[in-house]
Amino acid sequence: MSDLPSATRALLAGESSAIAIGDAERTFIETITFAGPDEILDAVHQVLSDDWMGLPVWARNLAFRLACLQRPDDPALHREAAADLLSFGPDWDDKANAMFQQAEALEARPPIDG
Repeated sequence: MSDLPSATRALLAGESSAIAIGDAERTFIETITFAGPDEILDAVHQVLSDDWMGLPVWARNLAFRLACLQRPDDPALHREAAADLLSFGPDWDDKANAMFQQAEALEARPPIDG
């Protein structure tokens, strides 16, 4: 079961245990929400090449998740996202392993002609 309903209610009630979201975080979230997968991946790759630990884990997870949702049939992207998750585990190891399995399943599918 997801904790999203509880997290959403806490957000609405202002009960977040973290410091209030800043302008930079708000701008990042608003911008990435409507960005395409190429734009997201370009930005992530640029930032990570400058400082691999510079991008907060929550921002990396969000970026890769949004890119994967926009490219559900891209096994290379799923592998990259899974490898990134494994870098910050073990909390997300199960999700990363599922993404690796999904990538394998995508590659095992016969190509769609059309």
